[in-house]
Amino acid sequence: GHCRLLCKPSALAQHLVRNLGRSAALRGGRWPWPRWPQLQMLQQLLQLPEPEPVVARELLQLSDAGLVALDWLVGPWGAAGGGGGVSSPVLLLIPNAAGKVTEGLLQLGLRALERGFIPVIFNRRGHNGCPLTTPRLQPFGDPGDLREAVTYLRCRHPTASLLAVSEGSGSGLLLAYLGESGSSSRLAAAACLSPIFCGRDWFEAAMPWLYEWPLLLHLKQGLSRYAGSLAEAVDMDRLLGSRSLRELEESLFCRTRSRPTSWEVYWERNEPLRDADEAAVPVLCLCSADDPVRGPPARSLPMELFRSSPYFFLLLTPRGGHCGFPRRAPGRCWGHEAVLEYFRAMAEFLRTEERRKGLPRPR
Repeated sequence: GHCRLLCKPSALAQHLVRNLGRSAALRGGRWPWPRWPQLQMLQQLLQLPEPEPVVARELLQLSDAGLVALDWLVGPWGAAGGGGGVSSPVLLLIPNAAGKVTEGLLQLGLRALERGFIPVIFNRRGHNGCPLTTPRLQPFGDPGDLREAVTYLRCRHPTASLLAVSEGSGSGLLLAYLGESGSSSRLAAAACLSPIFCGRDWFEAAMPWLYEWPLLLHLKQGLSRYAGSLAEAVDMDRLLGSRSLRELEESLFCRTRSRPTSWEVYWERNEPLRDADEAAVPVLCLCSADDPVRGPPARSLPMELFRSSPYFFLLLTPRGGHCGFPRRAPGRCWGHEAVLEYFRAMAEFLRTEERRKGLPRPR
C-alpha cells in the first residue's frame, strides 16, 4: 500500500520493518474513495455498528471522588474482562476527545478479542453515559484520570501485558500520559490511529464541518445532562451556545468561574507532546497524508520527533482518511490489522531481548 515507516534506526525498527513488511494487511490495500476522504469520514462518524457489541461496564472511583467508566468488550471467546486467559494482554482503547465510541474503535476491539486480547474502553468523566460526580471534566491533555485507570488495570491483571491504542484526538491524552509517566507508564507498547499531535494548532485551525459539527453536537448532548452540576463551575449558556470545538473547549476549561485561565496557559499544560522526550514506551503512529482532520503533513506531523526518538514510529500512508484506512472487504480496516500485527511483533521482540539478556520477566 506504499506505506513508509519513518523512525530512528535501531534493532527494534529493523524488527518492525521485517514484520510489517510481511503483513498481508499492508499489501494491495485499495482506497475506495481516492478523492473524497471527507465522505469516508462522514460514514465513519454516522454509521452505527452492526451488530452492536455487548459490553460490561465497570465504574472506577478516582481519588477526588470522580468516576470514569471501563467498558469490557464481551464476546463468545470469554467472559467480561476475562478474554483469552489469565495472562492475556489487556488492550486499553481510548476514544476521541469528544468521547464518541466509533464503529471503527469497536471493530478494533472485536478483532483484538478474536485474537486473545482483553479489550476495554476507557470513558472519561461525563462521556458516553459515565456519571459526572464532580463539577469538572478532563482537559485535553491531562492524563491524571488515565493514570489511575492504568494502575487499576495493572492491579486487576498483574501478570498481563498492558497495551493501549487511541483514536484521533483521543491520542492527545495517550501521548501526554506516555510523556509524563516516562518509564513508569506500566504499558508495554502503544499505538495511535490518526493522532492529533499539536492540540492548540488543531483547535485553532478550520476543521471540516463534517467532522466538527457531529462531534460538537455529541459533546453538547452529553454535557446538557449535567447542566445543573456544571453550572457552578462554567457558564452553561456560553457552553451550549458554542459554535466550534474551540469555543466549547475555552468555555469548559479556560473561562471557569473558580479558576479562569488563558488559552495560552491552558495549552502549556495540555499539549500532547510537551514531555515527549521523556516517553520510554514504543509508540506506533499510523497516519495518512490525506487526513482532512489533522491537516497537511508538512505542518501537522512532528517529523523531527520520529527522527530523534527511538520510541516513536510513524507509519505513513498516502491514502486512508481520518481513522479510516479501509480496503475492499466488508467490515475491514487494514489499519486495525497493522496495529495488531505491531503489538504481536513488539511482544516477540521483547521476549527475544529478555532471553538474550537473561532478564527476569517483571512480576
